[in-house]
Amino acid sequence: MKKFNLHKTLLLACLLLLVVSLAMIFTKNYPAAGFLLISLFVVLSFAVRGFEAFKGLSFTMWMFAAVAAAMFFPQLFVQWGDFKTSVLIVPLLQIIMFGMGSQMSFEDFAGVIKMPKGVLVGFFGHYLIMPITAVIIVHILKLPPEIAAGVILIGCVPNGLASNVMSLLCNANLVLAVTVSAVTTIAGPFVTPFLMKVIGGQYVEINVWAMMMDIIKMMIFPIIAGFIFNLINSGKVSPKKRNMQLLYYAIAILLANLIHWHVYETGLAGYLLVSLKTLAMWIVVPVILGILFRYYFKGDTTVQKKILSMLSMVGIAVIVTVITAAGQESLLTVGGVLLLVVTIQNILGYVLGYNAGRLFRLPKRDCRTLAFEVSMSNGGLASGLAMTIGNIATVGLAPAIYGPLMNVTGSTLASYWRTKPVDPDERHGDKKSKKVTEEKKDK
Repeated sequence: MKKFNLHKTLLLACLLLLVVSLAMIFTKNYPAAGFLLISLFVVLSFAVRGFEAFKGLSFTMWMFAAVAAAMFFPQLFVQWGDFKTSVLIVPLLQIIMFGMGSQMSFEDFAGVIKMPKGVLVGFFGHYLIMPITAVIIVHILKLPPEIAAGVILIGCVPNGLASNVMSLLCNANLVLAVTVSAVTTIAGPFVTPFLMKVIGGQYVEINVWAMMMDIIKMMIFPIIAGFIFNLINSGKVSPKKRNMQLLYYAIAILLANLIHWHVYETGLAGYLLVSLKTLAMWIVVPVILGILFRYYFKGDTTVQKKILSMLSMVGIAVIVTVITAAGQESLLTVGGVLLLVVTIQNILGYVLGYNAGRLFRLPKRDCRTLAFEVSMSNGGLASGLAMTIGNIATVGLAPAIYGPLMNVTGSTLASYWRTKPVDPDERHGDKKSKKVTEEKKDK
C-alpha cells in the first residue's frame, strides 16, 4: 500500500479548486469564484511546503490569496466606517523597515571597502538599469500617465531585503548583497526623488524635497531604529562603541530634520519640537525595546527575527491588499498589460544586472548577487510613496504587482542557481579561471 502524501493530495485539491473557480468565472458567478480562488491559494501555500525547491513560495501564495480577496471583495478592504485603510500603509512600512534594520548593523557598510568594484556595479546598475528600462517600456507601450509613473517609481526606489534572501538561497555572495542593499538604501532619499523628478515628473507632479523627507520618515528613521534595537539587544559592542554609534544616529536624525524645516517652514521652534519627537520615537523607544528583549530573551536574536519577520510579512500582505482593493477598477482595465510590463521590467533587471557584473569581469558568484540586487526593488517603499503622491489607486498598482511577482521569479531563479553551483575556480574572476583552465589543458 502506497504511503499517503499530504502535500501531493493538497496539490490535487488545488487543481480541483482551479477548475471549479474557472467554471464559476465562466458562468459569471464572481463571488463564488473569488471564494474558491482565495481557498486555492491558501491550500497551495501549505502544499508547496512539502517540496524543498518551492517551500519558499508559501508566503507568496498567501499574498496571492490576499490579492484575490481584494479583487473580488474590494469593499471589505478600502474603508471601515469612517476609517480609510490607506492610512495603515506608512506605519506598516515603517515596521517593515524597522525589521530590515534590526537584521543589519553598522558593520554591514564595511563591505564597501572590501569589495568596492562589486558594490559600485550594484549601486549604479540598480539606479541606472531599472529606471532606464522603465522609461523605455512605458514609452513604447504608451501607458496612462499615472500607471506609467508607478512603473518608473519601481525603477527608482532602492532594493530591499528580499534580494539578500535570494542570494542566501542560491549561495551567492551574501556580504556583497547586504552591502549593496545598505548603500542603495542610504542613498535612496537623495537618488529616488532626483530620478523621479527627471524621468517621472512628466507623468505626475514631484516635489523633490517633500519626497526626500517622506523617504527619510518611511525608511531611514525606522532602519536607524532597527540598527539601535539590534545594537542594544545583541550586546556585542563595547559600551564606548555603542555610545558613539548612538551619537552618530542622533546627529543623523537632527540633520535629516533640517529638510523637514525646509519643506514645512516650521521655524526653529518647530524644528526643535519635531527633533524631540523623532529622537524619542526612533532612538529612545528602540533602546527600551532592545533592553526589554535582551532582559527577557537573554540576547537570543532568533526570537527577535521570528517576531519581526512575521510582522513584516503581515505588513506587506496588508499593504498589497489595500492598494489592490483601492485600484481594483484600474486593474480590471490595465491589469493584464501592467502584469506584462512589470514582468518584462523584472526579467530585464535580472539579465542586465548579471551581465553588468560579467562586463566588469566579476566572479559568477558576484554576478548572481548583482542580478538580484539590480532587479529586486523595495516595493513597499514605492507603495508608500505612491500614497504620499496622492494616487495610490493608480501609481500604487505597479508596486503592488511587482512585489509578489519578484518574489516568485526571484525564488525560482535562486532555486535554479542552487542546483547549478559555481565552479570554485570561477569564484575568483575570469583571469584566474582562464589560467586554471589552461593549466588543466596543458596537463
